Amino acid sequence: MQTSTKIDDHKGRIMLNGNFTFESHREFKQATTAALETPGLTELEMDFSAVDYMDSAALGMLLLLNERANGRKVTLINCRGTVKAVLEIANFGKIFEIK
Repeated sequence: MQTSTKIDDHKGRIMLNGNFTFESHREFKQATTAALETPGLTELEMDFSAVDYMDSAALGMLLLLNERANGRKVTLINCRGTVKAVLEIANFGKIFEIK
């Protein structure tokens, strides 16, 4: 998986591209850590438009991201297909806003 990050004012967006699996953990942590270290960041969007598959490790990474966000809003956007189904089955709508 590859990531790209865009920061506008107080909002960051990380675009994920490829399968979101355990093998992605280093790339994911680097991208999210860099974004969360941005001064004044209050919201982080994770863009799943280019993700077709995610495994249980990816769910764990999202949970850890939510903890590391320290109260900042984390939104999962452009979730579709299998990815959306996995998030719904795991009840992630109770933890994150999913668009």
